Amino acid sequence: MQTDPIHPAVRVGHVHLKVADLDRAIAFYRDVLGFGVTADAREIGHEAAFLAAGDYHAHVALSTLDSGAATPPPPGHTGLYHVAFRYPDRAELARAVRQIVEHGWPIDHGTDHAATVSVYLADPDGHGIELYYDRPRAAWFDADGRPILQLEHFDYRELLA
Repeated sequence: MQTDPIHPAVRVGHVHLKVADLDRAIAFYRDVLGFGVTADAREIGHEAAFLAAGDYHAHVALSTLDSGAATPPPPGHTGLYHVAFRYPDRAELARAVRQIVEHGWPIDHGTDHAATVSVYLADPDGHGIELYYDRPRAAWFDADGRPILQLEHFDYRELLA
């Protein structure tokens, strides 16, 4: 039985990631990706921190709850595949890629999905991260109105040209 559809304005508010080392995770999301720390809950005895882009309260929550000094799950197990952060345009994605490269952080690959152009990497705890921008909506669908599905890998350094 179909339930009522979710309201179309619903969005993912934040992702909460379990990490092994809170300082290391904060440094990655703050220094490599550029998120601002909005709150450090260690001030109140809670091993968590919250980071965001702009003036939002939190896009990323990081904590060592049940995970301090832990290791990532092995391949072949269920869990988060990746978290995706959408950039407003190609220029901003290129700026993010440049910052990651300047920090010496490894980028796995770039993929052109037709509707989006994405760059993939992992954080220090092995969480997958996708950074992407949307192409104009008209490019998302074929002539029959079906979504275009595509997985064309490209050299992410092309964004830096």
